[in-house]
Amino acid sequence: MAKHLEREIESLKKKLLALGARVETSVRDATLAIEKRDSELAQEIIEHDIDIDQAEVEVEEDCLKILALHQPVAIDLRFIVTVLKINNDLERIGDLAVNIAERAVFLAAQPRVSISIDLVDMAHHAQSMLKSSLDALVNHDAHLAHEVCTRDDIVDSMNRQMYLKVQEGILANPQQMASLVHLLSASRHLERIADHTTNIAEDVIYMIEGQIVRHQAERYG
Repeated sequence: MAKHLEREIESLKKKLLALGARVETSVRDATLAIEKRDSELAQEIIEHDIDIDQAEVEVEEDCLKILALHQPVAIDLRFIVTVLKINNDLERIGDLAVNIAERAVFLAAQPRVSISIDLVDMAHHAQSMLKSSLDALVNHDAHLAHEVCTRDDIVDSMNRQMYLKVQEGILANPQQMASLVHLLSASRHLERIADHTTNIAEDVIYMIEGQIVRHQAERYG
């Protein structure tokens, strides 16, 4: 029974990492679609979101099956609970990538804005946080998970800077307001992606250390 549970947990881990890789790709491509004004790439992300949704359902069903058949305890139980929560955050990140892709579709049909706005660096930070949080899960690395939580402040700061740039751009070029608002919306979605990634890291900390660190932002200030 223990060996069978071990195999199912390993299979579950692989499925979750595959889902994480899909989501990370969606975030990267959605931002690239804005940068390149590529409406076709943006449309692909929107259409393929159903694959992420189906993968999320499959992971959840596997978790419930393991709980019902094996009644895991201790670290195995915490792992399953953690996977259920991370699974939900990954699906939400996929939805946010779709929201960014929808902004890209609109922006592809508009002239480029006249101020320098770079979402790529912000997206890179969010993607790096996501990869690190999943690495922390696989390697049972609480230190790395704590580090991810501290990096959320960087993306928050970038989002605030984006707000100021957009505000200045609207004042200088009011005719570009619609495009600038869409760029600000994309920035906000990236900031929310970083928040969900922080949630994942916090759940990894719970799995490893058995302590709940949500609502303890001062730990990472």
